[in-house]
Amino acid sequence: MKINNFGVEAWLNQYETLAEYDLAQSSISSLTVDDLYKIADLQPMDMYHEHQNLVLDYGPIEGSTQFKKLAAGLYKNVSPDNILQTNGATGANLIAVMAVVESDDHVISILPTYQQLYDLPRSLGADVDFVQLSPENNWEFDLAQLENLIKPETKLITLNNANNPTGRIIKADILQQIVEIARRVGAYILVDEVYLPMGEQHSFNSIADIYERGIATNSLSKSFSLPALRTGWIVAPDHLMDKLRTLRDYTVISNGSILDNLSILALEHSDRIMDRNRQILQENLQIYTDWVQNEPHVSLILPDDVPVSFLQIHTGVSTEKFCLGLLKEKGVLLVPGEAFEQPGFVRLGYCCENDVLKTGLQLISEYLNEIN
Repeated sequence: MKINNFGVEAWLNQYETLAEYDLAQSSISSLTVDDLYKIADLQPMDMYHEHQNLVLDYGPIEGSTQFKKLAAGLYKNVSPDNILQTNGATGANLIAVMAVVESDDHVISILPTYQQLYDLPRSLGADVDFVQLSPENNWEFDLAQLENLIKPETKLITLNNANNPTGRIIKADILQQIVEIARRVGAYILVDEVYLPMGEQHSFNSIADIYERGIATNSLSKSFSLPALRTGWIVAPDHLMDKLRTLRDYTVISNGSILDNLSILALEHSDRIMDRNRQILQENLQIYTDWVQNEPHVSLILPDDVPVSFLQIHTGVSTEKFCLGLLKEKGVLLVPGEAFEQPGFVRLGYCCENDVLKTGLQLISEYLNEIN
């Protein structure tokens, strides 16, 4: 099996520990264990009492019954029987692609997007074509490109919604038209849905609720602020479930009993977590947009109330060189667009701690003034 270096993950692996101001991450400011227990109206010692007699075995292999019930409740038309717990959304995407794609299959993805969604199919021998998103079209999905690429033998369409790195969602009416195109040829649609829009004005539908061959993946890492739990899940049609279970046995076995318990606690109080995160996002987005309006060397197509954005940098150097210089001189970490095959842009996660965002943006301006 040949697979390309994972651009964004390799960048973070190499540089994130060197950053004083990390604006490269795409989660909303991570909760502590104490934060989670306060949200659940529990005391710190409750954690010990809850877990002191817990047997540290593998735990429920597919995720506990309660976890699956709570995860299914995030959707309109999903049964707990169609939920499998995974190691993050990356684990869910892995087994979804492996369950559907074989050598010489035709797959359609998008650019820019999370690299896993197109390089995994490539590594299995699939022929991958791309719907190219563009800033000239505000990073909107182009249905005409999809119509030109779709074939009778197309096996899978891979998307993420909202998009990483641009932060734009695929509106509900556009997603429905993507479904109709896929349905004509019987193609599956895999959608990584880890970035849930926080604004009520956005028309968002899960692919699992609207398409009989839709596969949705999600996790507690981004919108739920709990990346340390490494808890994800996959939602898939009945006829794929046994194959997914087999592939899961080869890749994860289980997430473990403690992580399952904490994940249940988070899902039981998801409304409170979302209220907390919505406030962080709204406050930080205002800080961010004010800075963009006053910084002449950048431009931004606003994200759709999700914690990730794709900022255009106007300099005479490559964005990779810019990011390396910014880290070295100012201690600020961004992800260069080269990691998403889109030079000229940087991924900036603006939902970190408030003071980190303010200082990080100020330092970016200082560095831009120094090099321009």
